[in-house]
Amino acid sequence: MNQVDAHLLETIGKALPTADIGSQTGLLPRQRIQTLVHRKMIQAVCDFEATQFQPASLDLRLGRKAYRARASFLPGRARTVHEQLRDVSFVEMDLEDGAVLERGCVYIVELQESLRLPLSIAAAANPKSSAGRLDVFTRLITDRSEIFDHVEGGYEGPLYAEISPRTFPVKVRRGSRLNQIRFRRRNPNQDAHADFKLDDKDLRVRHERSALVDGVAAFRNGLLLGVNLESDQPNGVIGYRAQRYTDIIDVDRVAAYRAEDFWEPLTASPGGGLILDPNQFYILASKERVHIPPDLAAEMVPIDPMMGEFRVHYAGFFDPGFGYTEEGRPGSRAVLEVRSHEVPFYLSHGQLIGRLVFEKITEPPDVLYGHSLGSNYQGQDLKLSKHFVG
Repeated sequence: MNQVDAHLLETIGKALPTADIGSQTGLLPRQRIQTLVHRKMIQAVCDFEATQFQPASLDLRLGRKAYRARASFLPGRARTVHEQLRDVSFVEMDLEDGAVLERGCVYIVELQESLRLPLSIAAAANPKSSAGRLDVFTRLITDRSEIFDHVEGGYEGPLYAEISPRTFPVKVRRGSRLNQIRFRRRNPNQDAHADFKLDDKDLRVRHERSALVDGVAAFRNGLLLGVNLESDQPNGVIGYRAQRYTDIIDVDRVAAYRAEDFWEPLTASPGGGLILDPNQFYILASKERVHIPPDLAAEMVPIDPMMGEFRVHYAGFFDPGFGYTEEGRPGSRAVLEVRSHEVPFYLSHGQLIGRLVFEKITEPPDVLYGHSLGSNYQGQDLKLSKHFVG
């Protein structure tokens, strides 16, 4: 255990006087997630690492065993993940020294972390930004679950990641982090499926007090974002299209690969538009620059089907402090992971492509995004994942 991790565990051991998880409803910040660890509501087969604790989420780590399955699945109310695996057939793989996950295949990996939650705390998961920008489709599964990426209050048991690389083959190992989890506290009078999201009226008030985006804000069941297809950079690049046949990417290597070996840069066209090719993967950026206040967190939700023949943003968590600048102006674009569907689709500059929904945190986190360990995308414009040089 290194000194940073040792200090973290010492801090958790000295957590709030009675290891309190608080009484407010909403998302739990970093310090309360640490309290869940202290109270063994979150457990792991080995020591937690300092960099797992993000401002409003916890990074999850792959365990040692992976199972290549014939198909994606949910176990349903009556079965565990291992029981369901037997019906879809699988090949067991050892991740201790690393293994390659091939694109187009489905893998189930038991995570190092497990949960023992009270009824008042539920959880939701999402791919990490770095996994989403590689087009690695990652979802959380629990025993006896009927939906992906959600953990009911009172759940006690293991966690699993379903992993399906869509564009690049990737190498992973025990300890690799592909998804993250948030925890939500509700009071006994709230329905288990209570909606904690801020409505548009509240968002307008917040935006007037402290800008959530630069320029004019548009709200419809959240903050609407348009796509940026005009470049002010010397190279004129407005996005990247993934190459179809590439080498393997090791998800744990940072700044280890040349972008040109994996991506085709896209430059602005005279008409300001872009045609998405069927079944291709793109990295684009929002027209707006975003700022997430310290007492809020946000999530990018998939594009409404009625708005276009494509999906946007696998990785949806935006932590408190994302986009913060000393001048108080929103400073980071939302990078968009876009996959087109079966037909070509024309995007124009500024076209609505995504929606941010916001919710309150029970209290501001003790560390904001950009100041925590592992904050790779603060102040970003158009940016590939951390694995690429530049």
